[in-house]
Amino acid sequence: MTTRVLIADDQAMVRGGLRLILEDQPDITVVAEAADGAEAVALARRLRPDVCLVDIRMPGLDGIAVTRALAGPGVPDPLRVVIVTTFDLDEYVYGALRAGAAGFILKDAGPTLLVEAVRAARTGEALISPSVTVRLLKHLAPAGTPTTPTAVPLSERETEVVRAIARGRTNQEIAAELFISVSTVKSHLASVQMKLGVRNRVQIAAWAWENGLAHASGGG
Repeated sequence: MTTRVLIADDQAMVRGGLRLILEDQPDITVVAEAADGAEAVALARRLRPDVCLVDIRMPGLDGIAVTRALAGPGVPDPLRVVIVTTFDLDEYVYGALRAGAAGFILKDAGPTLLVEAVRAARTGEALISPSVTVRLLKHLAPAGTPTTPTAVPLSERETEVVRAIARGRTNQEIAAELFISVSTVKSHLASVQMKLGVRNRVQIAAWAWENGLAHASGGG
């Protein structure tokens, strides 16, 4: 199955570079390019790509506004947006994820991570550049005394999975740590998403840090 991608960046050279990387993959095709935020929203709504790669700093609507328009809370049939940027400022990362982004990667992360982020977003997963993941999520933890987690009826195993997600573990790593299959991990994640009312693993991790679960026992 071919993954259809829209690229939004105000620099033509960057758009061209991303297109070359993606179209070198047999399962990915670029269906459109946008040079600003308004164009990105219009093209995305018309073409309904599987994944939108969006830069943060663009003329008119910035990447966060684009993400909110395409994937934010209350958007019917939201699209999957991955932020691709030079800037790893905490406010950008946090704002993008809160707006509904399914990933956040840096332009210097390399072709492999870019392709992985597109494929992850297509399947409902999310990927953040490792260099910003834990630093970002730690900022979501309440300051001062540990917080009492919000009352959500997670099972013991689901809680273990949530803690692992908050530490940046992949499904394969969680399966190995908990001695369960990857399919079982995915089943737990689906249950957690439904109970928490979130869309992806990034929002699960944010919830864990905000509610103090990332500081609970389980290593790190």
